[in-house]
Amino acid sequence: MFLLLEAELISKVKKGDALAQKQLYQLLAPSLFATCLRYTKSKYEAEDFLQDSFVKIYQNINSFRADGPIAAWARRITVNTVIEEFKKRDLLRESHDLQTHGNHLADNTVNVISDLSVQELRNLINKLPNGKKVVFNLYVLDGYNHKEIAELLNITEGTSKSQLAKAKELLAEMHKTQNEHVG
Repeated sequence: MFLLLEAELISKVKKGDALAQKQLYQLLAPSLFATCLRYTKSKYEAEDFLQDSFVKIYQNINSFRADGPIAAWARRITVNTVIEEFKKRDLLRESHDLQTHGNHLADNTVNVISDLSVQELRNLINKLPNGKKVVFNLYVLDGYNHKEIAELLNITEGTSKSQLAKAKELLAEMHKTQNEHVG
């Protein structure tokens, strides 16, 4: 079976074609699952978010205007799905309490993070408190700016910036501690 061209595939999904829906799922699921994993602490929670995201993708497919790739549109829905659930569970509460942490980074923090392997970084990000992890993922990995993050999470831009700085600082501290135990 061949994969339909994206425009034709989307057209068929909009008409409710089950085979096209399956193909769209197969096309997008791996990258969207990886997105879900970045925000969660378990594979099972990521799978739940993925399923919830696809429900929303199929429900809202008629609003897709094809002014960009379907993958980018679907990723935004996925990120919003995760954020909405975190808000419901009040898992972002600590992201509002940042003034005590300041907004500075040690000069070597950015260098330490850039020296990490993808897997090391993923493991360390997973250990961050939820608010810091969400802001880090949104800014560094998903390309949101601080204004967009502030609007999405209902926080100030300053809070977003501070959470990002503290996340980077914590990542560097965790990496340093991890290396001390190894070496």
